Amino acid sequence: MTSITAAAPAGKRLTVGASLRRNRRWALYTSYFFLILFAIFFLLPPYYMIITAFKTDSEMAKLATNPWLITGGATLDQFRILLRDTDFLIFFKNTVIVTVCVVVITMVVSILAAFALGRMRFWGSSILATGIFLTYLVPDTLLFIPLFQIVKSIGLLNSYWAMVLVYPTLTVPFCTWIMIGYFQSIPKELDEAALIDGASHMQMLLRIFIPVALPGIIAAMIFAFTVSWAAFVYPMAFLYSADQQVLTVGTVTSLIRADVYKWGMLMAGALLAAAPPLVIYAFLMDYYIAGLTSGATKG
Repeated sequence: MTSITAAAPAGKRLTVGASLRRNRRWALYTSYFFLILFAIFFLLPPYYMIITAFKTDSEMAKLATNPWLITGGATLDQFRILLRDTDFLIFFKNTVIVTVCVVVITMVVSILAAFALGRMRFWGSSILATGIFLTYLVPDTLLFIPLFQIVKSIGLLNSYWAMVLVYPTLTVPFCTWIMIGYFQSIPKELDEAALIDGASHMQMLLRIFIPVALPGIIAAMIFAFTVSWAAFVYPMAFLYSADQQVLTVGTVTSLIRADVYKWGMLMAGALLAAAPPLVIYAFLMDYYIAGLTSGATKG
């Protein structure tokens, strides 16, 4: 009787274990199925863009050919014509200048503001921090009209330096919010030890908080870079000369004439414009995720 009684729970445990393994296996298969499905869905546009960029104009003009395949042989003519016969390199240079300036301005303002709001507690600091973040929620489609008047009044209309002035209105609030959360996650004992050693607030920021909060700073830098590199509304409203345009607007306006779309060069320009963000995200993705999650959950 004892052996029979002991064997019953053992058989039940084996059945439960097999059922759990079977459920985990099906959950794993389902997860992989949907991951593959979403990967195919999101990779189709880049694939089509790459395929189109390496096609000839004559092949794209033939409606009978398969748009998802290169049947006439791959070519680099679209890239060659884009770089040689258009203002793409001017657009690229202007975008690099604007992006570098915006990132520098954003990080200086955001780090100083986040350090003051996150570590130097004063009356109304939490309300001010919330208000700064809420300004990020205002869409740029509502801001570009008053900003247009400001840019025009100071004589920066049709100058890419106007982008250096207006892009921080999009980047500073969110980057400040990220940095506030990150600074608040640093133990207060570091402040006390630094103050006992006679360090000033600026020395604490430069020697303690910035090195410790490096993942958050990198996350904020990547966000500022992405916004300033890919913004479309402001350059469309403020810039109209080819020598002042940036990539997002200049590529479209120079390669679309009425109902004529130069699809090959458009796709080639999109690939070249997407290369710098892709490289940055590939090397700094771990820092970006760490900075966002810490800034969103701490404080």
